[in-house]
Amino acid sequence: MDFEKGAFYFFATILILAALRVITARNPVHAALSLVLSFFTAAALWLLLEAEFLAIALVLVYVGAVMVLFLFVVMMLDINLDRLREGYWDYLLPALVVAGVMVMEMAVILGGRYFNLSEMPKPSGADPGYSNTRELGGILYTDYVYAFEIAAVILLVAIVAAIALTLRKRKDNKYQAPSKQVSTRRADRVRLVSMPAEKRDPGEAS
Repeated sequence: MDFEKGAFYFFATILILAALRVITARNPVHAALSLVLSFFTAAALWLLLEAEFLAIALVLVYVGAVMVLFLFVVMMLDINLDRLREGYWDYLLPALVVAGVMVMEMAVILGGRYFNLSEMPKPSGADPGYSNTRELGGILYTDYVYAFEIAAVILLVAIVAAIALTLRKRKDNKYQAPSKQVSTRRADRVRLVSMPAEKRDPGEAS
């Protein structure tokens, strides 16, 4: 067994154990940390496949942003673990059914002749000047540019919908109206009052 196969089996074992720990850990913080380990291990597997851009994106986006947000939310919220575990085993049967269907589908696909190792020889090595980031960008913005733009529009609609759903206006809230601020005149805000000067008696001493 060469180094590449040994590294693959090593990272694959860690990935499977970390994924199992995500769904079996009783503490949400431990589950989130196991998910971070899963992302790092998946990034290592992508590096073995010479997909450096995807590995770095996985670490920066998911580990550096999404999982940090998850950890902040889990650690800041006062979660009642006993109430969270209520009815946990009620979903065991549907989960086993879904998992069984997924395993059958993967077995049908991977067990076919199209995914046989003899039909899929090891790809040849890339040239010294090859960049998978450049190749991925070229394919993304040429062959799949419409799908990329549709996905961007869907994400934009999701962001706007999330902001609209979380926006709440109450009577006791104080907010600013930029249109009213721009159209405000000096006479509406400042009033000059002419008051006569008062003379103080010199005999009054403090």
